[in-house]
Amino acid sequence: MAAISAEDNTLWRAINNTPIIDNHAHPLLKPATLGKYPLLAIASEAHGPALPSSQRTLAHLRAVRQLAHVLGCEPTWEAVERAIGEKRETGYEAWTGRCLEGIECVLVDDGLDAGDDVHGYRHFDSFTRGKSKRIVRIEPIAAALIEEHCLQEHDADEALDAVRKAFIGEMEKAMRDPEVVGFKSVICYRTGLAIPRELAVDDLRTAFAKIHRERRAFGGQEFTRLQHPGVNEYFVHLLAHVIRRTKLHWSNFSKPIQFHTGLGDNDITLTTSSPAHLQDFIRAYPEVPMVLLHSGYPYTRELGYLAAMYDNVYADIGEVFPFLSRDGQEGVVRQILELCPASKILWSTDGHWFPETYLLAVVQVREVLWTVLREYVGREDLTTAQAVQMVEDVYFNNSNRLYRLGLELKSSLEAKEAKKPALERSVVPSSQACLPPAEASALSKFLRAKENDARFLRVYWSDMTGTSRMRAIPIRRVLSMLETGEELSVGVTKASMGLLQTDVAVPGVSPSGEWRLHPDLSTLRAGPRKGHIATRGNFREKDGSAVELCPRSTLGRVLDRARRERGLTFMLGFEIELLLMRRRQGSSSATGERFEPLDGDGHAWSKGSAMDHEVATEVIESAVAVLDAAGVHVEMVHAESANGQYEVVLPRAPALEAVDTLLFARDVISSCATSKGYRMTLHPKPFPGSCGTAAHVHMSISSPGGDDPATYKPFYAGILAHFRALSALTYSSPASYERLQDGCWAGGTWVAWGTQNRETPLRAIEGSHWELKALDGMANMYLALAAVLGTGALLGPSSGGAEGSGPEAVVGRWADCGEEAPAGITPERRDEMGIRERIPKSLDEALEALEVDEEVVEVVLGRELVERYVTVKRAEAALLLDMGEAERRTWLMERY
Repeated sequence: MAAISAEDNTLWRAINNTPIIDNHAHPLLKPATLGKYPLLAIASEAHGPALPSSQRTLAHLRAVRQLAHVLGCEPTWEAVERAIGEKRETGYEAWTGRCLEGIECVLVDDGLDAGDDVHGYRHFDSFTRGKSKRIVRIEPIAAALIEEHCLQEHDADEALDAVRKAFIGEMEKAMRDPEVVGFKSVICYRTGLAIPRELAVDDLRTAFAKIHRERRAFGGQEFTRLQHPGVNEYFVHLLAHVIRRTKLHWSNFSKPIQFHTGLGDNDITLTTSSPAHLQDFIRAYPEVPMVLLHSGYPYTRELGYLAAMYDNVYADIGEVFPFLSRDGQEGVVRQILELCPASKILWSTDGHWFPETYLLAVVQVREVLWTVLREYVGREDLTTAQAVQMVEDVYFNNSNRLYRLGLELKSSLEAKEAKKPALERSVVPSSQACLPPAEASALSKFLRAKENDARFLRVYWSDMTGTSRMRAIPIRRVLSMLETGEELSVGVTKASMGLLQTDVAVPGVSPSGEWRLHPDLSTLRAGPRKGHIATRGNFREKDGSAVELCPRSTLGRVLDRARRERGLTFMLGFEIELLLMRRRQGSSSATGERFEPLDGDGHAWSKGSAMDHEVATEVIESAVAVLDAAGVHVEMVHAESANGQYEVVLPRAPALEAVDTLLFARDVISSCATSKGYRMTLHPKPFPGSCGTAAHVHMSISSPGGDDPATYKPFYAGILAHFRALSALTYSSPASYERLQDGCWAGGTWVAWGTQNRETPLRAIEGSHWELKALDGMANMYLALAAVLGTGALLGPSSGGAEGSGPEAVVGRWADCGEEAPAGITPERRDEMGIRERIPKSLDEALEALEVDEEVVEVVLGRELVERYVTVKRAEAALLLDMGEAERRTWLMERY
């Protein structure tokens, strides 16, 4: 099984955590009346004698398995019925809430024939975050008015006129009612959807006269069902006239008409239910928004065509969940997307009577969107960002806009109590901590297939010192957890984010308390050595809420905010600069150094013979082979200047995936070195007289318009404006500042940028593709990139973090250094170019710059995290200060 990419993970989170506006549903039965209606109807439109046969349909069998999984019972209909019966007896309110999870608000058509057996539409408010609203069904209103006025008026024409006036009055009242957000017609069930553009008045009067006569005849039956050609169409036209007139008089204010189309019970004539029959009516009222319900199934393409061709038409893709098989549902989504804009697609459960109908609809649409959109992303028909936007539009944005609900799109991963965006907390059901069921099943098969090779699953995290730590779970234990449904996580002390490299806790860190470390299985890769499989993990509280001190979660949160608030996504490409040294045999030397440099053999930057050294064949080539087998395809390897120094260039990838891959690749190279008797180190200045070791990252904005200067220049201006504070995270060790020199192609000492200039910390390459050179391997890469990307995205000029972008050769207030090194420019010209600050000269100075930069602290990272980071780094610096130079160098090489 190939590793699931971070892009897939982003899409999965969007599909499962974007709140849903259910734009068409029906009331729930009261507990006392549940037994009057067949539970089998939750997965079938069949009625009467045909209903029992539905138990042999793919839709029913799938629904049984899904309900059984949630209920924790055997996957049989009998077991599901018993389990639901127990819920009705012992905790029906809680069960209803579980069934409605994920739904933000419900728009309720309360005209379904069930009378006093059902709750009112506001009943849903007990289970959803948003308030429910009404969809007014017009046929019951029209029928009630006909009944009233046929008995009062002696003349059919007078009765028709009275009904007309009363109906218009009711529609206008509904237009003014803030609880009503739309109307519904079931003319599809009654006389079909072929509503003529112009009504034949004589036919209308003739049809109504017949209704009037029969109702007033001796023994005439109460008029309850409007099913009369010419009359049904008349009331739909009256409604459209009211909406059009209101829109003209109230400055474009309108409420849509929902039309049942396609799929229905045996009361419908299927051949007259195609939405294509509505085309003339749609043309007659271009000012009236119309929502064509239920996917138009089986006439789905016709539905998509109408929504694509007419501005006032919207396509609802509800009801097919759960009434169709999985393939049928996927076909519906694919057919709609063949032509229909995603901005015109709505979704609904069409839930009715039983809460289980809502649960099944939500579970199944998530499965289907995951399959279909992931396929489109994989084929590059969509980017991940476009697929996520499509999910948010279909689930939420389109209904919110069309029905004027005024709701705020807030993922279930965002907490309501947070005052600052950077401090938002999230609650994720434990099931969301791992992959979806299908992926968990695939993982189980993968592990079983590897059972003879793989013995441990490693779950890594990075602490505040940048130390890579992990827990190893035996594969048999992992399989057991997957098969029993146990949460796939391990406990880790909360003190883990307050430890030095010596495992000593810094002041203020308590040994009490525990977090859960959840492996992100999208990062699953074989390695770093034979018999082990590695993942990166996220910390969560036991209740599922996010941990503010978790570095990987911090980067994920920053990336989500950049996408939501600024529409920005990023691609990163890392260059791993590393030094390989030989371990000394026996006791340490007199200097205390445990590692010795490799013999030179004329080693130099990019020299060919350096790739023939035994260390290149034994370590570098072996590591590249392991990485290739794990799906990490190294792009280039070459020698750097110092003896035993090499650079390994990784492929560009979405930001979080790129950082995950970087850390995995480092682990692989280190493991290969250790197995051959070498030590790989990332020490930024291993030899005072030789070139330093960096961790350069190439950044580009991958969202649409990323290479537009109006997009990327404010981004990089934001980074430059806060560069001194960012240095505390990118140059995170006292040793980092040993590398900080001018004239060494290491980025220099001035806050500046230059096109293809390696003496500036930011090197512009092409468009939004820039290189950050002020970064080394001692940093916690999640925190460093969260700070850099978050600062550029959230604190750039568009949000007040820097000055305007100015002319082409200027970013904010900083001019392009071009080929000139900032250190060689006169002070006067540097000032003119906006180059007025130097990168801090020490970690202590950088930490002070971070502490006083309120925007980076409050908006990007969060105060709690920054305070803990600063405390740890100051304690680390004090620890290193007590060591001699040689001891300090060896100590760092042992750990990095």
